[in-house]
Amino acid sequence: MRFNNPEQRRPAPVPPGATVSARVTPLPLDDRVVTRDDTLAVEAPLELRLGGKPLTVLMRTPGHDEELVTGFLFNEGIIADADELISLEHPSDARDAEHGNVLDVRLMTARRLPSERLFLSNSSCGICGKQSLASVELHGVPVRSDLVVPRRVLAALPDRLRGAQPVFAETGGVHASALFTPAGVLVAVREDVGRHNALDKVVGWALTEGRVPLGDCLLLVSGRVSYELVQKAIAAGIPLIAAVGAPSSLAVALAERFGITLVGFLRPGSMNCYAHPSRVTE
Repeated sequence: MRFNNPEQRRPAPVPPGATVSARVTPLPLDDRVVTRDDTLAVEAPLELRLGGKPLTVLMRTPGHDEELVTGFLFNEGIIADADELISLEHPSDARDAEHGNVLDVRLMTARRLPSERLFLSNSSCGICGKQSLASVELHGVPVRSDLVVPRRVLAALPDRLRGAQPVFAETGGVHASALFTPAGVLVAVREDVGRHNALDKVVGWALTEGRVPLGDCLLLVSGRVSYELVQKAIAAGIPLIAAVGAPSSLAVALAERFGITLVGFLRPGSMNCYAHPSRVTE
């Protein structure tokens, strides 16, 4: 199954439903209080059904929902390719208020029974609801790639990412994940209130475009790097993760174990490499 949603090279518009207007009262210390309009990032539930049966609820920012679900199913090991999706549509029996917030997926086959994941996935946690420590453990293969990236290219990427974040520009309230070439060309970027949702959307896009594994791209995330982000990068075959923020101890350990270059605190004049620095050249 392929979605007719080619990636745009120009900054994309804000997806419908991704933002909402609200009244805000700034409280300065040395000026009078004036209420004004503001724009907020939307956080809303997306009910995911599998063959008409409820599977999970994802708390997300509306926009690119099909990619989010595709990436989620891939990263959960339920599908291995977008062609395993027979259909992904809004069910006709959903109430009007729910119509845009329910997606029903029909698969050729499920590679893993998803019953253990029947839970509410909030926007800040990508592995919440796992039933045991053993279920969190990742079973995969090390990432193999000849990708190398000059430091100067990496240092320029945060500014390029910021220029491709329309929802963040309006709200300041979302995370972003972006794929770049080793030359620094933006391939795809997605935003969401959940950092793991943003990455699921990017991976879902890549899967529908037939680009997984992503051994020829690097991943840039707008915040910190946690275990689940590295886990998703391993599943997608991404050889290098760069982040504006810090990595966690488990993220570093997982990157080291599976051959992923992990860069944190990425700035125009500096960066730290925590695992496999050989892919970052002078």
